[in-house]
Amino acid sequence: DNIFPEDPKDGLVKADMEKLTFYAVSAPEKLDRIGAYLAERLSRDVVRHRYGYVLIAMEALDQLLMACHSQSIKPFVESFLQMVAKLLESGEPKLQVLGTNSFVKFANIEEDTPSYHRRYDFFVSRFSAMCHSCHSDPETRTEIRIAGIRGIQGVVRKTVNDELRATIWEPQHMDKIVPSLLFNMQKIEDIDSRTGPPSSPAGGEKEENPAVLAENCFRELLGRATYGNMNNAVRPVFAHLDHHKLWDPNEFAVSCFKIIMYSIQAQYSHHVIQETLGHLDARKRDSPRVRAGIIQVLLEAVAIAAKGSIGPTVLEVFNTLLKHLRLSVDFELGERRSSTGSASFSTSSKESDERIVQNAIIQTIGFFGSNLPDYQRSEIMMFVMGKVPVFGTSSHSLDTSHLGDLGTRRIQIMLLRSLLMVTSGYNAKTIAAALPAPFLDPLLSPSLMEDSELRQLVLEILDNLIDRHDNRAKLRGIRIIPDVSDLKIKRDKISRQDVSFMKKHGQQLYRHIYLGCKEEDNVQKNFELLYTSLALITIELANEEVVIDLIRLAIALQDIVIINDDNLPMFNRCGVMALVAAYLNFLSQMIAVPAFCQHVSKVIETRTVEAPYFLPENIFKDKRTLPKSLEKHEKNLFFLTNKIAESLGGSGYSVERLSVPYVPQVTALFPSGKKPHKFCLSSS
Repeated sequence: DNIFPEDPKDGLVKADMEKLTFYAVSAPEKLDRIGAYLAERLSRDVVRHRYGYVLIAMEALDQLLMACHSQSIKPFVESFLQMVAKLLESGEPKLQVLGTNSFVKFANIEEDTPSYHRRYDFFVSRFSAMCHSCHSDPETRTEIRIAGIRGIQGVVRKTVNDELRATIWEPQHMDKIVPSLLFNMQKIEDIDSRTGPPSSPAGGEKEENPAVLAENCFRELLGRATYGNMNNAVRPVFAHLDHHKLWDPNEFAVSCFKIIMYSIQAQYSHHVIQETLGHLDARKRDSPRVRAGIIQVLLEAVAIAAKGSIGPTVLEVFNTLLKHLRLSVDFELGERRSSTGSASFSTSSKESDERIVQNAIIQTIGFFGSNLPDYQRSEIMMFVMGKVPVFGTSSHSLDTSHLGDLGTRRIQIMLLRSLLMVTSGYNAKTIAAALPAPFLDPLLSPSLMEDSELRQLVLEILDNLIDRHDNRAKLRGIRIIPDVSDLKIKRDKISRQDVSFMKKHGQQLYRHIYLGCKEEDNVQKNFELLYTSLALITIELANEEVVIDLIRLAIALQDIVIINDDNLPMFNRCGVMALVAAYLNFLSQMIAVPAFCQHVSKVIETRTVEAPYFLPENIFKDKRTLPKSLEKHEKNLFFLTNKIAESLGGSGYSVERLSVPYVPQVTALFPSGKKPHKFCLSSS
């Protein structure tokens, strides 16, 4: 009693407090009696609103706690916590803050032995409630919320380092703690300012801003999570984002997951990715924008995840994403079918929303794939290619039977676009490793030649894989290059493996280019990509034998135009002629046979004057002039086999095969070397 002055304004009686502390340290067995008495007195003072004495009692308790570190402190702590609880239960903000401050001091004391019977359930509930304070006065409200967050931080510190650590991670506690922190983090004004690795705010900011404090506490909580309890900490985040509709727009969701990924131990990254995939599955019937929001969060998580850590879940990620891609196309087509002739505005907007989902999926697949080490990347390329629905392949591809032609084409385009991203920057040692038969066969399938966009994607993927020296950028567009040496093309000697690849698969590549040139719906981009593919095959894979094959192919393309069995439109015929001119100009300079270069230059010069529409610079410009017919053209406008054979023969090439016209290889899928009609494919 002597430590309490007559007038509470005088504060704790220092001399008597020192005596009490000395007595408690000397006779620790008396501590629980001291604690019980102080607790009783504090309860009376709280009820009678004698807050001055309440402050003094708490100060005395704090000092005793700090001074005594013996076994006997355990019963004293029980009295202390009862008193803190009493303060937190009172409706008086000052007392709640006072109780919290004492609890935080206590939380920072390391006890010698764990307390097995002590529970913190009440404190978790109370501090969580304080985090959501709705006090009418803004300053008081902020003060209570800050106290609540500091209290949670205290509970986390106390229990995580304690033997009781398991209890704090139980769902019933995490379901209170995590949403309380997120609720305060949401109030942050500049969301993007704190998404990176942990920052250290200035002391003042830390104290005054609930959002900053909540975020630091959230980071600390996640940093302490272990293998067994990671999911319990992450699941309430999904529940909070669902409940408050924070997936669309998803800025806050993205910032939360960046914080999560930067705060957890790297080896647990795949837990978060798996939980996100699971949540995407659970919300598969939600609006497109919500699904797109979740997928974008997944993309952020994948971008930050340690490369090694996402290993075990790689195929699961791709499987889930591809499943949602098919679902999204299904929903989009369903909307289109259900809307009658007078399509409403909402339907068309929902359809475009599904495109947002599909693009988010492709971005994620592409980003994920291109971040993997090469050995895993080739596995993913095979996996995605195996999912592309093409005629005559295995049953692993995505089931598009109920989607019809339009849906199947959408899926094909989506998968090829993601494959294009996965193959970007992939650098295999040999071309056979980059283009194994189980990958190449479906890629060059007639099912993927049905329209110009599909063919463009196939050629771009091929170019990604063939181009191992980054020459593609130098070959962009299609033009007559005056001096190829200015391009500074990088190349190595053709390896034995690459020679044997061309012996085995060269005909497939030639046929694909040949048939690709005969398509009526070709646009300028198709011709540009066909040219790039021919140029890259020349750089990366052409020994003398392949050079002869490529010249035969070029002459055969010229013959398509001259003979015109296919009745191609005039633009296409001139486009093929321009392609052949640009390619032979490139090839002749690459193999540097003067007589061959001379013949090619002469034909190009003659065309410049007499038939400019046979050159890329003219046929591929916006205002082009097309000829009425190509019947009366002189021989000197064409590249002639006998002239080429003569020029190459003089340089030691074996030119006998040049006299044999190129004919596309016949296979089960390409009978008579022609592309089967779509109807034939579906009926067979």
